[in-house]
Amino acid sequence: MKYLIAGLGNPGRDYENTRHNIGFKVVEKLAEKFSVKFEDDNLAYITELKWKSRTFVLIKPTTYMNLSGKAVRYWLQKKSVPQENLLVVLDDIAIDFGKLRLRGKGSDGGHNGLKSIDQLLGNNNYARLRCGIGSDFHKGQQANYVLGEWDRDEVSKLPEYIERAAECVLSFGTIGLGNTMNTFNTK
Repeated sequence: MKYLIAGLGNPGRDYENTRHNIGFKVVEKLAEKFSVKFEDDNLAYITELKWKSRTFVLIKPTTYMNLSGKAVRYWLQKKSVPQENLLVVLDDIAIDFGKLRLRGKGSDGGHNGLKSIDQLLGNNNYARLRCGIGSDFHKGQQANYVLGEWDRDEVSKLPEYIERAAECVLSFGTIGLGNTMNTFNTK
């Protein structure tokens, strides 16, 4: 069994520790846990890990968030991964910081990364792990908030949060979507 895990974010140092890049952080944590290294390849940084007889292809698109669909579609085809084995990991301002929400399909919710993926895949029938980043910003400040760095309180809780999201990804690939949703989705 092969899975494509697309952690969404923006490449480059300027974005490295921003809320928008939590998807990158989750796949980086998985790579670290399994001692594999990302390599720069077509449209993404990519690596693979094997766990419980499954192959997890991890990507961090280098296309910037708004064009994430190009990398996701390319690597789904290149690695011959069925769409039902795709999991997109992304930030979500509609969910409180520290909460995870796994779904098998759904709307883009205004997220430009999901809009791009929906458009290039021609549907929204793929799993997504939404990592809550909260919405502690004033009207009109959403872009500054998601592209801003974590505050001190968030930084202290981030390692445990990212670890839990990484465990959710592995669970998705081993016990399936439904069981993983029951285990990791938080109210």
